[in-house]
Amino acid sequence: MVDSEVAARRRLTAVVHRAVVRRATLGGRAFAGNRRGGVALTFALGSTVLFGLVGGGIDYAHLVTRRSQLQNAVDVGVLTGGNTLKLAASSIASIQGVTEQTIRTNAPPSPDQPFTVTVDVAADKTSVSARIQESVKLAFGGFLGIGARTVSVQAKASVVGKMRLCMLTLDPAAPGAFNLQKSAQVTANGCSLYSNSTNATGMVGGDNAMARADTICSAGGYLGVRANFAPPPQTGCPVIADPLKRRANPPVGACSSLPYPFNLLPLTKTQTIDKDVTLDPGTYCYGLQIKKKAVVTMRPGIYVFKDGPLIVQDNATLTGVNVGFYFVGDKAGLLFDKKTTVSLTAPTMGDMAGLLMAEQTTVSNPVDPASGLVDDLTGLVLPPTPAPLGQTKPMRIYRIISNNARTMLGTIYLPAGRLVIDADKPVADQSAYTVVVAQQVNLYEGPNLYLNANYDATSVPVPKGVGPISGKLLITQ
Repeated sequence: MVDSEVAARRRLTAVVHRAVVRRATLGGRAFAGNRRGGVALTFALGSTVLFGLVGGGIDYAHLVTRRSQLQNAVDVGVLTGGNTLKLAASSIASIQGVTEQTIRTNAPPSPDQPFTVTVDVAADKTSVSARIQESVKLAFGGFLGIGARTVSVQAKASVVGKMRLCMLTLDPAAPGAFNLQKSAQVTANGCSLYSNSTNATGMVGGDNAMARADTICSAGGYLGVRANFAPPPQTGCPVIADPLKRRANPPVGACSSLPYPFNLLPLTKTQTIDKDVTLDPGTYCYGLQIKKKAVVTMRPGIYVFKDGPLIVQDNATLTGVNVGFYFVGDKAGLLFDKKTTVSLTAPTMGDMAGLLMAEQTTVSNPVDPASGLVDDLTGLVLPPTPAPLGQTKPMRIYRIISNNARTMLGTIYLPAGRLVIDADKPVADQSAYTVVVAQQVNLYEGPNLYLNANYDATSVPVPKGVGPISGKLLITQ
């Protein structure tokens, strides 16, 4: 019996031992499971904070970048609008339009994230201000209940004084309304070059041509493969109305006779001068041709060239102070040949005060002044004027080939004309100022047309509409 009890106790002890061990094992496993759950919870809470920090940083960087883009766009916009302010012929609507367009070009809004642009122009056109407001979507802010943030930027440009408009081409749609080829140059000191052509290539610079100005603006676009424009042209600029359109034309009187011995020919063909003479103002019917080595001096006044061109050729010289030229009829126009010397200054008073050249605003069938013209010195026929790249209506031709036309002081107003310069030397560089408003301006060969803006250095007035004194542009934010 004793042995049996001992054996039974041993079996019971073994069972209890196994139960304790099993329970202890199960308890340890349960404890281990509870510990892993706590770690997971702690990680989940920490991840939320980390996610918020990283996402917030990304959203913040996006906001800073976008704000910088918008600020740059509004700065460029008001500077562009400010330069438009400097043009005497600009309107408040055109200034607002070019400012907003420039802003949207420099910071394009996304389709699902548009922004508002507000542009204000002072009534006296001395300043332009712009403000952009955009609701920027946040990539991670939605998790915190912040789906977007509003970004606002602003800038203001103020003009002290105004800037001269020293060249304006009026052709509304032709390619190359302002066209520079070969080594041609235009130097516009302290003023602006402007093309009204809305053509994609309304301004063209080819070969090694160059244009320099304070502002260069095209209502359309520009093409300059190898040409330099300094600064690069602004495109899509507002069209400027002809600032001289309302100028009164001088009277056209009866046909004048040349002094003896040049008055022997009947007044039915171009009058010719081949010797030195002094001319009086008047209406020169069928044009006037100055040739050989003649030196012609013009007395002050208005010279009308009716139904014929003014031609200076060979080694002739033409000078005049306080003179204005007015061209009438289809056959009118102008040609200054290569070896000629020309020095002209516009009137200080009268119907053409400030205007060196003007013309009848209509023409239907113009004639090239160089057509069939023979150089008396060489016996060669002068090459015809290069054709324009395109045109929207007929144009009279005013061609300057002269390598010694350094004084052309005043405003050249050719609303139905094409100014063609294909000299090799500077043109108008010794003039205090020169302003050109023409249907087209085309330069070939290697001339450098100077459009100076030294308005205080002369008593010749600047016609109203092409601007007052030079100005400075200041920007604030």
